Amino acid sequence: THLTFGREFMRAIESKQVASQEAERQQWVVKKAEQERQAVVTRAQGEAEAAAIITNAMETTGNAIIEVRRIDAAKEIAAKLANSRNIVYLPSGQGQSGGGQGGGSSPGLLLSI
Repeated sequence: THLTFGREFMRAIESKQVASQEAERQQWVVKKAEQERQAVVTRAQGEAEAAAIITNAMETTGNAIIEVRRIDAAKEIAAKLANSRNIVYLPSGQGQSGGGQGGGSSPGLLLSI
């Protein structure tokens, strides 16, 4: 009870398997592209909602949210500088903030971190 198939039959089976695998791969590519598209849409919706929330907060509280963000950014920068081994020049912010102490030409700060 030993059966053998011809070469053409074996090639046909192999071709069918290859075609089936390629079809599955193409389905996977389509699903992946759909998921990526959905992720972009979701991200854009989130960013739009965040912008609306920030706008609403600025309308009700003024520029306080900008100051909070400035403080958060300063904390992040300070944390990065604390972990750095570089020498960093930090200019004084007196001329930018509008309020100053007398002369207004305060030197910056040179840190060896």
